[in-house]
Amino acid sequence: MVTYRSPREWEIMREAGRVVARALRAVREAAEPGIPPAELDAVAARCIKEAGARPSFLHYHPSWSPTPYPATICVSVNEGVVHGIPGGRVLQEGDVVSVDCGAEVDGYHGDAAITFAVGTADERAQRLMDVTRTALERAIEQARPGARMGDVSYAIMRTAREAGYGVLRGCGGHGIGTRMHEDPDVPNVGLPGRGLRLREGLTIAIEPMFHEGGDAAEVLPDGWSVVTADGSRAAHFEHTVAVTADGPVVLTLP
Repeated sequence: MVTYRSPREWEIMREAGRVVARALRAVREAAEPGIPPAELDAVAARCIKEAGARPSFLHYHPSWSPTPYPATICVSVNEGVVHGIPGGRVLQEGDVVSVDCGAEVDGYHGDAAITFAVGTADERAQRLMDVTRTALERAIEQARPGARMGDVSYAIMRTAREAGYGVLRGCGGHGIGTRMHEDPDVPNVGLPGRGLRLREGLTIAIEPMFHEGGDAAEVLPDGWSVVTADGSRAAHFEHTVAVTADGPVVLTLP
């Protein structure tokens, strides 16, 4: 069942979104060669706690996972696409790092993700990140009353295919509000003019995930981490977006 949010609820989600944006910025600033992802997790946890918020991901246990998620953020490196559990493998110069973060304020959630390179990105990595970010921007532009969910999905898929990139299937965006994952699904592939008609009050997390190689991916034995099947690098960008009468409004900006 899709729940439509009020402007008052959006105000609270906007504050949760600010917390997420600040945590992501702090993580990016802390990431450098020799730093383990677990240390980045500690940085995010500290930011969220200092803001008086609660981490959305810590102990989150969806039905498809064998265990609750054990960290505050997801950190996926190089071939990691999404849901990477931050551990002790230290970051190296040129690594492509995707970080996903969620925070809860007064019972409402914000959810966003960024991808960046440690140190200097090579040309191919920079293109991958730029195109994935562009896909997010194009998809957000479609999030208007009267549009269809397929318009959002198609903007993502078309951007990937035009650039020659694979798209993660089976994982995508979602509704968000008093629960981190709500209806409706926001797929990363779709056809224009199809699917749910968007209306004012809908609040969704849009999150393209692109691979340098093919579409195929697999889940590691930890039950969470998704990696590209061919070992190619991946990028992931995400914002929480409100569908308003005046157009899309991003709720996860600083």
